[in-house]
Amino acid sequence: MSISSARKSRHTASLEEEVEYLRERVRQLSRIKASLEKDLDYYQKEVEKLMSPPHIEAVVLEVLDQDRAVVKSTTGPNLIVNIASGIDRDKLRPGTIVALNSRGSTIIEVLPGRTDPMVKAMEVIERPNVTFKDIGGLEKQIEELYEVVVLPLKKPDLFREIGIEPPKGVLLHGPPGTGKTMLAKAVARETNAVFIRVVASEFVNKFIGEGARIVREVFRYARRRAPAIIFIDEIDAIGSRRVELGTSGDREVQRTLLQLLAEIDGFDPLSDVKVIAATNRIDLLDPALLRPGRFDRIIEVPLPDKRGRLEILKILARTARISSDVDLEYIARITEGMSGAELKAVVTEAGYYAIRSNRSIITMDDMLDAVKKVKNRIKARQRLGLTSI
Repeated sequence: MSISSARKSRHTASLEEEVEYLRERVRQLSRIKASLEKDLDYYQKEVEKLMSPPHIEAVVLEVLDQDRAVVKSTTGPNLIVNIASGIDRDKLRPGTIVALNSRGSTIIEVLPGRTDPMVKAMEVIERPNVTFKDIGGLEKQIEELYEVVVLPLKKPDLFREIGIEPPKGVLLHGPPGTGKTMLAKAVARETNAVFIRVVASEFVNKFIGEGARIVREVFRYARRRAPAIIFIDEIDAIGSRRVELGTSGDREVQRTLLQLLAEIDGFDPLSDVKVIAATNRIDLLDPALLRPGRFDRIIEVPLPDKRGRLEILKILARTARISSDVDLEYIARITEGMSGAELKAVVTEAGYYAIRSNRSIITMDDMLDAVKKVKNRIKARQRLGLTSI
């Protein structure tokens, strides 16, 4: 091979290597370009999300025709809005949750059904550690509550065989601190049912119709999760006697009460849903709440007698370090008129007296001093007219 031919061959090989290198470089740059374009597309979409106005949630009240519907927006008023062309009209029914465009208030999306987060938060996930054995002096009340609430949930076939329908609701009433909420906690512990706890004042809302809606949501959620127990504490917040005259706020509370009455004894059966309510002021409740078919069992939870006070003190003595010289029967005798909560306060105050004396056990003197202190506190409340709160 001549020198010129060899030079030409080496030059050709060098050019081919250069071309292959450039091709590989083009492929690398193409991959980098595709990755950058993907990132650019992602960040453009993120910027669009950040810059786009929010949608408004609303509930369909009525579909007028193919192009219009009446909705109740979360901002308050009812609106007549247009329906976007891509929306399936068969899905638009009263009660359907939809998204409205914030500019033109047009229905642009049908949202999936969901439970109000406020209602979900009412469910008691962690069971209370209170049992019926932790409640003293209320054997009769425990028996009635067990028969009305626990037994129908545990043995529903028994009631079907006998041919009777167990009561739908139970109303616990009595002075403050007598154990109404503890009874409800024990029921929650005793059954495997879903336990929903709500303070009646949570039903009251500043927007018209919102209180009734929350009541519907609570009972709908309970029916879906049945067997379930709904515990309504301080029911007198919405269950007071209805009056002819009143403010718009009073009328809203009355609408909420009417919705509660309809849910307890309405068209849709409660079946495996039981309602427990508690109040300190049964004298304030509307008679419609107390009639049979709603709260069929009205259970009074009174102040404990001497035997009941002794039982409560013995239960409290299980956890508190009390000296063997403490005469619990004598303490029960001198604490007449005290509630279970006030007896617990006596033991707590006695513990503080022991701590101040640098002792790890409660003596009889500590208990007597604590009784005197709690009695003075009760007298101070009575002078201020706070005994029924």
